[in-house]
Amino acid sequence: MATKRHPATFLGAGVAATVLFLSGCAANEAGDEPSDLAGTLDGAGSSAQASAEDVWISQFQRANGSVTINYDPTGSGAGREQFIGGGVNFAGSDSALSDDELAGSFGACAPGSAAIDLPVYVSPLVLVYNVDGVDSLRLDPQTIASIYSGAITRWNDPALVALNPDAGLPDEPISAVHRSDDSGTTKNFADYLYQNVPDVWTNEPADAFPYPGEGAQGNSGVVSAVANGRNTIGYADASRVGDLSVAALKVGNDFVDYSTEAAAAIIDESPLVARDNPNDLVVDVDRTSTAAGVYPLVLVSYLIACEEYPDADQAELVSAYLGYVASPEGQNAAAESAGSAPLSAEFSARVLDAIDSIR
Repeated sequence: MATKRHPATFLGAGVAATVLFLSGCAANEAGDEPSDLAGTLDGAGSSAQASAEDVWISQFQRANGSVTINYDPTGSGAGREQFIGGGVNFAGSDSALSDDELAGSFGACAPGSAAIDLPVYVSPLVLVYNVDGVDSLRLDPQTIASIYSGAITRWNDPALVALNPDAGLPDEPISAVHRSDDSGTTKNFADYLYQNVPDVWTNEPADAFPYPGEGAQGNSGVVSAVANGRNTIGYADASRVGDLSVAALKVGNDFVDYSTEAAAAIIDESPLVARDNPNDLVVDVDRTSTAAGVYPLVLVSYLIACEEYPDADQAELVSAYLGYVASPEGQNAAAESAGSAPLSAEFSARVLDAIDSIR
């Protein structure tokens, strides 16, 4: 069961974080002392978030000169494991915490504290390809699922030719690259296929890729394998595309190119999952939408934090950093640098409201 998101008023840590950041910038520009925030935070997880984390950390540390933030893009599964084990203060994950994970304890948190999922990074997932003589490619959920499940093995398969009659698809084997590590990117990709063509993609979405084939570590590994291979295709966060060609996806009766605007549009069309904790925010993306202007193959990536930390200063620092990330300023910085889709003002307010619960 899902519940629609709603507008929220917000005060406290989320807004305070933004104020601290902005006042810190103003102070630095004026040559005055920066904010009094100090300390070190360690985070790990989503490689899709890596580019955004780089700019968030750079901007936040510039405004708060006594703060050090480290982020290791080890992959979503590894990040959640480190957070649960107490090795990092926060995790980045392209999958929200599972019910089993929520039922356990969190080594990073005060005893008995809940952990919360905060959706702060929205980006299109794309099918990048490197196929001899092909500079335009159109795909639908059925052909994508058939390629990755092994039902379609050659580029000139009749199903692909029917979608691309003028592309000159070669009579060559398809090398489909997937993530070798447990990855929320894989889970989002699989969820798109499972929702649209469950008769072809029969495995329920999970962080682990369910079929054999060529695997690569992280988004950057997939992109590298596609770029350096021959007649290859791979799924990756759009921020990592570089110079590779990207397929258009069939949405309804149209073929749609990815864009941050189309990615943001599908989030505003989607409900929140019903969770016991109202501050644990998980988006139930409507992958089957055929509404005009939406791109349903999107990645919703989360920062995972404790509602209560063992140390009050640490809690203040986590709240301030996450508050900047979720603020319009942080979202726009990531959009400019990483090509992500900024949260809408309404949804940003809802996330900041949840961050306000951190203590």
